[in-house]
Amino acid sequence: MKQRIITGVVAAAVFLPFVMYGNLPFTIFVYVLGVIALKELLRMKKIHLLSVPGFISLLLLTILLIPSKYMTMLGDLNLSKVEIALLSLLLFLTYTVVTKNKFTFDDVGFSILSTMYIGVGFYYLIETRTEGIEYIFYALFLIWVTDSGAYFVGRSLGKRKLWPEISPNKTVEGAIGGIICAIIFAWIYRIFTDLPMTFIEMTIITALLSAFGQIGDLVESALKRHYQIKDSGTILPGHGGILDRFDSLLFVLPILHLLLLLFK
Repeated sequence: MKQRIITGVVAAAVFLPFVMYGNLPFTIFVYVLGVIALKELLRMKKIHLLSVPGFISLLLLTILLIPSKYMTMLGDLNLSKVEIALLSLLLFLTYTVVTKNKFTFDDVGFSILSTMYIGVGFYYLIETRTEGIEYIFYALFLIWVTDSGAYFVGRSLGKRKLWPEISPNKTVEGAIGGIICAIIFAWIYRIFTDLPMTFIEMTIITALLSAFGQIGDLVESALKRHYQIKDSGTILPGHGGILDRFDSLLFVLPILHLLLLLFK
């Protein structure tokens, strides 16, 4: 527990200044996080980042993470991110032939999906910061309150297992408790910030984000259980890897972006 607390404090001390400052330093910092997370995910499939498929994945990730305000760089080449993703797919498939199927079609699928999963999630971390720092703190606190609420409600009232095959300690009651706690937090947060949402909109958006945040956590749990590993990495002692800490955020931020567009 002491190690977890120390790591959490140090991580926050590193992360928060970049969040507060924003701009290019924050974008570069997110790039670093994305590369580490991609390395952790590819390693589950025993694909090294310093390999041909690792290099293609890294190249695609770099393109996916380009903020919208810098998209003119691709515009000058008359290429979109989708077209570059398709080119990456062709390179991956070509590599299956070059390696005489040592790098298989399944490996191609895993590499592409992993890169898209990490790239899209961290891209919206950059874009959300551009929208305003209040959205970043809303998402971060929402996830923390959901996790804490689910834990304490689950321990005191939990009886029915939510998904024992994936995460045996999570309960239905805990999941619902986490959503309720997140909604209460959002009501309080709205009072002290300038988020342009009514209480009804805030309630709906928060409930959906809290639910998807928990799904994001379960997705990573399912991945780790399938590949029989305890943590995605060891960079954060007591917490695991970057993917272990950002699994919920990778789901919450894209959904938040879509919901904000819907409620505008």
